[in-house]
Amino acid sequence: MNPNISRLADIARKENRLILGLMSGTSLDGLDIALCRISGSGKGTNVKLLQFTTLPYPDRFREDILKIFSKSNIDFQWLCILHTHIGTTHARMINETLRKWNISATEIDLIASHGQTVFHAPRSLHAYNDYPDATLQIGDGDHIAWETGIITVSDFRQKHVAAGGEGAPLAVYGDYLLFSSTEENRILLNLGGIANFTFLPIDGQAEKVFTTDVGPSNTLIDAYCRKYLNCSYDEDGRIAHSGNKNDNLLAALMAHDFFRLPVPKSTGPELFNLDYLAQCQSASHTEYLRPEDVVATLTHFTAKAASAAIQNWVSPSVPTVVYVSGGGARNRFLMSLLNQYLGNIPVKGIEVLGVSAEAKEAVLFAILANETVAAPTPILGASEGIPSVRLGKISFPD
Repeated sequence: MNPNISRLADIARKENRLILGLMSGTSLDGLDIALCRISGSGKGTNVKLLQFTTLPYPDRFREDILKIFSKSNIDFQWLCILHTHIGTTHARMINETLRKWNISATEIDLIASHGQTVFHAPRSLHAYNDYPDATLQIGDGDHIAWETGIITVSDFRQKHVAAGGEGAPLAVYGDYLLFSSTEENRILLNLGGIANFTFLPIDGQAEKVFTTDVGPSNTLIDAYCRKYLNCSYDEDGRIAHSGNKNDNLLAALMAHDFFRLPVPKSTGPELFNLDYLAQCQSASHTEYLRPEDVVATLTHFTAKAASAAIQNWVSPSVPTVVYVSGGGARNRFLMSLLNQYLGNIPVKGIEVLGVSAEAKEAVLFAILANETVAAPTPILGASEGIPSVRLGKISFPD
């Protein structure tokens, strides 16, 4: 028998597993690395976050990705090169981090690598009705496994698409296991590059659980800041706070058919990008706006789109709380707008549930890897847009 398969079986039988969860989102700010100790599986999952760090991407690395990121026409040689380059770069980041933490690679059972999304193409975006939903993440798991010597689970989104989903969002699987409550409906809002939320009903019935993208979060603001303001993002919402919302531009931004599609649905920078902004400015005759007014309006756009989607799932007869994670949770101006648009609906940081806003997604991918290896049955029962499958592909280190 292949000794790697024996090793994998031993890992599956362990009382608990040490798993490194990796997340690199559409904001392209860096690689999140979460070291988790996980025991059990399914609804018996227990997670302890032992270490967490974010390693910022060098400007050149980010610029390399942006050459193909969310573009329909690209250099395919560059795509091929980046698939390897991202994998080996992430592996070096892992090895460097383990050295800093004084942890040997032999102590780690699994790596869970999300990879780098470079194109997301559900039918609702590509409009080729005879063709399936599709999504692409690069950063080869085999290279990560080889360079680190650690069994790697990667490419989680492909099984989701194969089983009938859109490949996003995937947070629902871990959200359901870790954060379900018998005291309130919970809406777990993630403000990463794209804004999405998971709805967790108070009765815990899996068939009522769903997750959906609701619009852009940081991706459009960051892209505008990079192009027009010579900074990578709006730190703490200071630029937006210094500007003024333009109602005509905001109305144009909110007019897209995406916002009227039923949930669950997914989207990405393929739609919500600077070309979309330019179209909306042209339609609303707001090309004259100062940059700070554009950033202010884009920040309102994020808050309004997320709030409008959330309000559809709030019942006056059931207590509901919104818990926020992702990089946008650090933007105080954006958080103030969420409170404003959501009115009496309580908004809290995910930290009150025991997981940091920055670490949450990396932790959730560690959970997915744990399910891939250790779960006797898939996580959820059948639910619209949420295939009941184990996700991820396994790469051995030799």
